[in-house]
Amino acid sequence: AFGKLAAKSWAKTVNGGWVKPVQALLFIAMLGFGAVYFITDSLTAFYIMTVLAIAFGWMWIAPIGGGDMPVVVSLLNSFSGWAAAGIGFTLGNSMLIIAGSLVGSSGAILSYIMCKAMNRSLINVLFGGMGSAAVAGGADDGAPKTYKSGSAEDAGFLMSNASDVIIVPGYGMAQGRAQNAVKELYELLKEEGVNVRFAIHPVAGRMPGHMNVLLAEADVPYDDILEMDEINSDFPSTDVVLVIGANDVVNPSAKDDPTSPIFGMPILEVTKAQTVMVIKRSMSTGYAGLDNSLFYMDKTMMIFGDAKKMVEEMVRSINGGGH
Repeated sequence: AFGKLAAKSWAKTVNGGWVKPVQALLFIAMLGFGAVYFITDSLTAFYIMTVLAIAFGWMWIAPIGGGDMPVVVSLLNSFSGWAAAGIGFTLGNSMLIIAGSLVGSSGAILSYIMCKAMNRSLINVLFGGMGSAAVAGGADDGAPKTYKSGSAEDAGFLMSNASDVIIVPGYGMAQGRAQNAVKELYELLKEEGVNVRFAIHPVAGRMPGHMNVLLAEADVPYDDILEMDEINSDFPSTDVVLVIGANDVVNPSAKDDPTSPIFGMPILEVTKAQTVMVIKRSMSTGYAGLDNSLFYMDKTMMIFGDAKKMVEEMVRSINGGGH
């Protein structure tokens, strides 16, 4: 789970028809050797059970897409709580039972909240996932797609001449550690007389509240950080939206493509703004593995590069143009 969140090459998602049978075999074998250990006290059975448990843990998480890792991490955290509670019962320790129950229940509730925000069930996340088969279900006629790309200087010029700007932070901002540069851009635009606000999706980043924490760390005023339900109605009257490394939470397929795996998921409706600018490292898909039709719209300008460097260049271009 850590490897997927950190986009490590060794933590690639595995898929194929062989995955579920292997998971089932490992699980049944693990339970079998566990039963032998409990009946006979055989340490050999215990060691085999432990190895099978580790193998099953890997094989259970490996097929789940990186975009679902926040839910998985929350659920694993919940399991650690139930394990602690179980140990509390065996030891007769009330503190372990209470603390374990609190951790277990809070982790389970958080997992449920995140699944609801993505319009998916916990079972679908854990055993369905968003592998290649799910992606293939999306509407894509295979025709070549064209997109417009621009520079950080172009973006700086557009934002400094706009009346209203909404910034949508995503995992790209966290990965590039760009929150302080974003705060600088925010302050500079405010000085230029631009109305700047932030739009936060419930599952932006890798955990609920991830973006709020990063923006708070950079001392962005709380009043200008708005949740999805508060700000969605403002996009039609917004001149420029700057999306920083977000993908799935602004994907229009969630609203207009019934074949998409994320259809029905509430999104930030950035497509209603006059101009959309997206900072991404490349045109690769997000962690859910889905392409985003927003990137190919006429009103969208792609800005390729590291989030922190691109935002710093925007700040420099506005500073140069304003003075």
